[in-house]
Amino acid sequence: QVNVVESGGGLVQAGGHLRLSCAPSGRTFVSYAWGWFCQAPGNGREFVAAIARREDTTYYGDSVKGRFTISKDNAKSTIYLQMNDLKHEDTAVYYCAGEVNPIKKEYGYWGQGTQVTVTS
Repeated sequence: QVNVVESGGGLVQAGGHLRLSCAPSGRTFVSYAWGWFCQAPGNGREFVAAIARREDTTYYGDSVKGRFTISKDNAKSTIYLQMNDLKHEDTAVYYCAGEVNPIKKEYGYWGQGTQVTVTS
């Protein structure tokens, strides 16, 4: 089993910053990568960023390139999402998940999410 807990969300003004943390536990080695997704009210989940588990290869959604940075600390078994220059449009629940199928780009092991609210 894999358990995922996200933290670090909160209320911030536009132009501010937040650092989200993702703490997987259990059989985390089954994941090929770890990713962040967001879901705003009325919308589906959208891809934000991902980082390979064994490697340091990173991927970003177009809307966050240059503003967000995904990183990991293998010793602490933690994945981070540094969010800079936040915009009102970034307001959403942010989820952390593990990639279970790299060919189909399918994710599982979803956390409960952490709320990010950006005031304009």
